[in-house]
Amino acid sequence: MTNDELKILSEQKAQEAVDFFSFLKHTKGIWHGVKFDLYPWQDEIIRETFGTLKPNGYRRYNTVYLEIPKKQGKSELGAGVALKLFCADDEWAAQVYGCGTDRAQASLIFDVSVDMVDQNAELRKLVKPIMSKKRMIYTPNNSFYQVVSAEAFSKHGIDASGVIFDELHAQPNRDLWDVMTNGSGDARMQQLIFVMTTAGDDPDETSIGWEIHEQAKGILNGTLTIPNMYAKIYSVDEKANWEDEESWKKANPSIGHHLRIDTFRDAFVKAKINPADERKFRQLRLNQWPKDKTSKWVSINIWNSNTGAVLADRLKGRRCVGGLDLSSKLDMTALALAFEPVEDDTWDVLMYYWIPKDGLNEKENRDKVPYREWVKDGLIEATPGNVIDYRYIHKRIAEVKDEFDIYALGFDPWNAQQTATEMTDMGINCLEVRQGYKTMSPAMKELEKLIVSKNLRHGNNPVLRWNFSNVEVKSDENGNIRPTKGKGKKSQKIDGIVALINAISVKDAETEESIYESRGMRKL
Repeated sequence: MTNDELKILSEQKAQEAVDFFSFLKHTKGIWHGVKFDLYPWQDEIIRETFGTLKPNGYRRYNTVYLEIPKKQGKSELGAGVALKLFCADDEWAAQVYGCGTDRAQASLIFDVSVDMVDQNAELRKLVKPIMSKKRMIYTPNNSFYQVVSAEAFSKHGIDASGVIFDELHAQPNRDLWDVMTNGSGDARMQQLIFVMTTAGDDPDETSIGWEIHEQAKGILNGTLTIPNMYAKIYSVDEKANWEDEESWKKANPSIGHHLRIDTFRDAFVKAKINPADERKFRQLRLNQWPKDKTSKWVSINIWNSNTGAVLADRLKGRRCVGGLDLSSKLDMTALALAFEPVEDDTWDVLMYYWIPKDGLNEKENRDKVPYREWVKDGLIEATPGNVIDYRYIHKRIAEVKDEFDIYALGFDPWNAQQTATEMTDMGINCLEVRQGYKTMSPAMKELEKLIVSKNLRHGNNPVLRWNFSNVEVKSDENGNIRPTKGKGKKSQKIDGIVALINAISVKDAETEESIYESRGMRKL
């Protein structure tokens, strides 16, 4: 029997599913309380999913894969599908699971479902939400809808009739997917795995998100046949012009409904200036998987335009924040001081670098930069021996503190506790800055604004410029960023920029006099 013969369209089943959505109401912003009339693209997916049957009368598709840019109304659609499977699918004791990377992610669609139930007088009588457990019970047929996540310790033994899988690309591994799709629901006649995701930031052949994405592409281009899988991908093709507004509209079917083209135009302006913003725009708004994991940050030309001399003598006694990037004992260590604006909105930056004196020739050959010339020019200080002399650095930082009013200093706690203790004893308010998205993203974005607006005066320090030129950006699915050298680029140092980001991270730190004496070091 051919695939076409297997595909039986039931207008009745399709219409029943669409009618169920009109029974619900939207939950967000100005749309709260408005009847859920499906957009054309949503209507097509729902009709195909619930109205395409096998000869035995059960649904043909047990997996639906929807890949679409953010802000299309994905959560509302997923919540409606979950409720349909939960309480209107003619399934006794239905078990519907909402899956995500963590409990918070997995709860997003669940919480929308709860709000939809709350707005419907009939459902309110029949559905019992247990918010502490992220669980809903439909009393007439003993069904439940339960949140699970990749961080949960075990999901074995389930009998899922439906699974709503949100942001599959962000799964840390394939474990949750395998448990939910392999053997789960074998006793169900028409289990449905409903996947909704944006493009990921990592086209990794080993990731489950990329694996299922490639399956969906194969189905759509005709190179792969999976009769029980339905695929829909909204994106700008790699060969198309990503700057063309018509391409944006094809990838974003909700433009003209609740999405305004103006928001895309505003984001596009930033994307044209900043490679990192271009990467985010193309991934999150055009649904393109990046070709690699990282992208360049701000253009070096923009960095070079932040001209102006930074004179240490004129900064003496001035209020500033510090950031320290303490390297391994064999490489470079950097201290950045960022001085608050006085007469204009421009921050001044002073840099201090240290590197072991022995082996400079080998380091020059490895990193392809003139370390010896920089040492001669006083841009880097060479510490005695073949490893970093931390005692020398502590002494120099004490001297720097005597010249400038360092009211807070951010540092990476890895391998730096002894140094931080020494500096705290000097009277410096030391704050830990964890090197992850949560801490680094706000500071990196703020530093980016200073650079782009030409409000950062760095004096064209060649070492710092080299560090800046090596910075690449890694993003998560929420648009948070952090600096990286990129894979396989150990010789391209970014120490000075990391130190500067650490400094910006603590610029709003508490400044009560001598607070470190009673409190010691704090953590961010």
